[in-house]
Amino acid sequence: MIDPQDMQFCRDAIRHGSLSFHAASRLLPRSVRDPALALYAFCRLADDEVDLKTEKAAAVLMLKERLEMVYAGRPRNAAPDRAFASLVEDFDMPRALPEALLEGLAWDAMERRYDDLPELIAYSARVASAVGVMMSVLMGERNADALARACDLGVAMQLTNIARDIGEDARENRLYLPLGWLQQEGVDPDEFLANPRAEPGIRICVSRLLRHAQHLYQRSEAGIAELPLQCRPGIYAARFVYAGIGGQIRRSGFESVSQRARTGKGQKLGWLAWSLWRTAFSMVAPHSPRLYARPLPETAFLVDAAAQDRHAQTDWSDTLYTAFAQLQTQEHARRRRMMASVRTHLQ
Repeated sequence: MIDPQDMQFCRDAIRHGSLSFHAASRLLPRSVRDPALALYAFCRLADDEVDLKTEKAAAVLMLKERLEMVYAGRPRNAAPDRAFASLVEDFDMPRALPEALLEGLAWDAMERRYDDLPELIAYSARVASAVGVMMSVLMGERNADALARACDLGVAMQLTNIARDIGEDARENRLYLPLGWLQQEGVDPDEFLANPRAEPGIRICVSRLLRHAQHLYQRSEAGIAELPLQCRPGIYAARFVYAGIGGQIRRSGFESVSQRARTGKGQKLGWLAWSLWRTAFSMVAPHSPRLYARPLPETAFLVDAAAQDRHAQTDWSDTLYTAFAQLQTQEHARRRRMMASVRTHLQ
């Protein structure tokens, strides 16, 4: 029941802001495609609010207020908020899922770094797998095994994004590669950020990220085969398009500092065709044992949020409250510094 004008705003936002998802979404049925575009538009807005704003802590805290207004049934008077509020109501979207996304954005605002792969996966669970589980909810899929595979796909896509954006992130003073990996390769994080170069140690770390992503892409396919038949082509397409970005990085020799891997229209069309073939094959193929693999420990809370009591509080919420408390402290300190500066200037 999304307002048509709000829906058009969301379509335009994704058409210009997320080409890969927009291409994959064309294969979704209309009943899922429009809410999915509204979901991605809200998530895109949230990401841009933090990524593009100077005062990132304040931006996340404002997003928290906007999400509270959505779940109170009084969304802010903006197209993405109204559209997201509609799908929250229509699909009974568990609040823990968008809250997990906000926690990941809070970690970005705090310029958090990650010591090892599990910590990076915990971040990826929040900023990517949470969206994957919300997509599953839109498709009517709440089976725990299928949700776990949706989480795998989300983590794989986020690891691919990180591998692609090494140089772009470094020039914005952002670093997501596990610090332990960098130490093993003799790369000093601060020196790399001061002078980003595609040195051998960085390339090795990028290759390791993509190996982990590839394993999760393969595991995710068992879950895609459990989705409603008409939804499978679009999700297979997203899986192949993003994995294709990883392939481009490999062909560049894992050089993603001075260049950003891109895929062409012809490649996307090929992956869209391949996704249709995989959908046809999934209709006759037996269940893969990978379907029943346990969820990654870092994504289990998302599976629980969607598969069990959708309104229950889960243990992970303690970390959410901690993140917001730290942001509040950070924002108050910034305001005190600003007021002190103003008083000094007036004197």
